[in-house]
Amino acid sequence: MDRSSQIIRTSIIGIVTNVLLAAFKAAVGVIASSVAIVMDAVNNLSDAMSSVITIVGTKLSQRPADRKHPFGFGRIEYFSAIIIAVIVLSAGITSLIESVKKIFNPTEPSYTTVTLVVIIVAIVVKLILGQYVKRKGEQLKSDALIASGSDALFDSIITLTTLVSAGVMLLWHISLDGILGALISIVIIKAGIEMLASPVNELLGTSIPADLTSQIKKEVSDFEGVHGVFDLILHNYGPDVKIGSLHINVYDTMSAYDIHGLTRKITTYMFEKHGIIMTVGIYAVATGENKRAELQSKVMQKLASHKEIVQVHGFYYSEKDKMLSVDVVPDISVHDDGSFVSQLTNEIQPFVPDMQVTIVVDHNYSE
Repeated sequence: MDRSSQIIRTSIIGIVTNVLLAAFKAAVGVIASSVAIVMDAVNNLSDAMSSVITIVGTKLSQRPADRKHPFGFGRIEYFSAIIIAVIVLSAGITSLIESVKKIFNPTEPSYTTVTLVVIIVAIVVKLILGQYVKRKGEQLKSDALIASGSDALFDSIITLTTLVSAGVMLLWHISLDGILGALISIVIIKAGIEMLASPVNELLGTSIPADLTSQIKKEVSDFEGVHGVFDLILHNYGPDVKIGSLHINVYDTMSAYDIHGLTRKITTYMFEKHGIIMTVGIYAVATGENKRAELQSKVMQKLASHKEIVQVHGFYYSEKDKMLSVDVVPDISVHDDGSFVSQLTNEIQPFVPDMQVTIVVDHNYSE
């Protein structure tokens, strides 16, 4: 079963569970003539909306790419997660408002055996459902499922808190309903903000996980003919579509045919291993005993001597075009790229006084 099918199946389980729980509550509410229990049953039906949103989002994300959306619709999953996170956040805010009201106007709860049974059943069912859905979301890397599972868990925690505060009130006549409710509401609001942050960051463009960065660089470095990996960039277009690019160092003695074969091997490997559509750029490293190799060594050593520079690469020298170009990656202490480039250019210019020197400031997008 593929990832999308598993997400949909998990969401259907959530819908069925909430509908059955709602039916149970409604039946008990009618038999016991309890409007509160019937209304709680309606609330369970609204809880099923999180799972419906997840299914709709997953289905829409599977639409094939078209002319306007060449990378597909995978990012719709992030919008589903945002909607569910907003629902959780709204529930937390509403709960906080009601809890604060109870702090200033406490009321003594009135529970019957029937209502206590319903509450306990609801707590157990929601805890099991929430843990299951959240765990599947983490396994499938689905923000929408994680948010939906968290929503169910928070429902059970709120209900449990209400039950505990009711017991304290009945035994010791101390009202903790509002205080406990407010504390739990703050936790829910914090969790809602965190749930919202994950899909929003994905849409904005979050950084590549450090372990994936290290793995990709090591795997590419292991290819014969590769003598350095730089400028790794990845873009997510949903959980199943990743577009990336990187540069590799190859010796300047390597033929265009061999370079073509090497880049083809790398791109094929990246797609089969990581599902990444990778573009591979080339930096030619000067070899042998010639002016270009000597100049490359001097320039690289000079730039690398700066403590603000964490990486130097992409050296290019052309007597025909009368130009020298090199890329540098500064650390976070460098804030003025213009003045920094001017300083470095003045240091390198004496090596080639009659040529144009271009210092390119690269930014590290992967570490």
